[in-house]
Amino acid sequence: MNNPVQIGVFSVSDITTDPTTDRTPSEHERIKASVAIAKKAEDVGLDVFAIGEHHNPPFFSSSPTTTLSYIAAQTERIILSTATTLITTNDPVKIAEDFAMLQHLADGRADLMLGRGNTGPVYPWFGQDIRNGINLAIENYALLHRLWRETDVDWDGRFRTPLAGFTSTPRPLDDVPPFVWHGSIRSPEIAEQAAYYGDGFFHNNIFWTMSHTRQMIDLYRRRYEHYGHGAYHQAIVGLGGQFFMRPNSQDAWREFRPYFDKAPVYGHGPSMEEFTSATPLTVGSPQQVLERTLGFREAVGDYQRQLFLIDHAGLPLKTVLEQLDLLGEILPAMRAGFAEGRPTDVPDAPTHPSRVAAAGGPRDSTRYAEPDAVTGRAVEYN
Repeated sequence: MNNPVQIGVFSVSDITTDPTTDRTPSEHERIKASVAIAKKAEDVGLDVFAIGEHHNPPFFSSSPTTTLSYIAAQTERIILSTATTLITTNDPVKIAEDFAMLQHLADGRADLMLGRGNTGPVYPWFGQDIRNGINLAIENYALLHRLWRETDVDWDGRFRTPLAGFTSTPRPLDDVPPFVWHGSIRSPEIAEQAAYYGDGFFHNNIFWTMSHTRQMIDLYRRRYEHYGHGAYHQAIVGLGGQFFMRPNSQDAWREFRPYFDKAPVYGHGPSMEEFTSATPLTVGSPQQVLERTLGFREAVGDYQRQLFLIDHAGLPLKTVLEQLDLLGEILPAMRAGFAEGRPTDVPDAPTHPSRVAAAGGPRDSTRYAEPDAVTGRAVEYN
């Protein structure tokens, strides 16, 4: 059964010292931990596991599709995604190939979130200039979109060598490309891009006020309707979030405070009290996390995907797995809360089976070889 709202977790793949023990995990430990977290996420009933892409310390996830393929082989139901895939510095041809391959290996349980990335030095490492970030995102996605839908693609743009009669392989599973979320925090051009193509828009609002999130999603919804993909309230929206919970809220505050105070991700800025008041970060009991999360609808309307940052700031694996157990306990109530009062014409979260059905059923889009140019004989397949 498809869930109206997909609830899951994501990792940015940071390697951070645990401030309570002064111990820093190795890359190997964190890589293995990400697999354990994904498997646990499926065990407790979550819908999505996503992992980011980085090419610099202190992060480990430089090849998300490798990690996700490994996880796919050890799971059965959970959707595997990214948070994010760098549309600016990756070759769109390689993105098309890698994610189509993952889609086949995962039997359709794969989608992706595209983003520009906010690490300036990455751009020149891959031959690009951060000042072209928006234009790279626009041009590269225009090519990626075509590669999954067309064969014999001719292409001539600003940022990569031309293509003449190019066909990306493998073709998308069932001739339906992986669903694309465009992730952005503050770029209206990316909200516009998502709306133009009728794709999903994911606002990773973990460090931002809900008023800012509301403005970005309002822009996307208005432009989605403008381009004729559906009504304002039918646009495909995803949100980020983060929590730390214990059965007793005072225990949650006491245990999480050293991680908040010392972790680089929080920038040693506002206090934890100020941060939880201004942003979606929720520290407290499971009931408080449930109520805060269900309150997001008041700001942005009904939406399709909710992902929580779960393994950051030096939190040890044991603690992360405990957090997942607690999330699993409130998951039925969270699903019921999202469903309550949801209009029947608001789309459910996109899945491969639902999109295949909408496309009229599965099709084999394998591109077979043409007759040999020398002998004139076609390749024979058993």
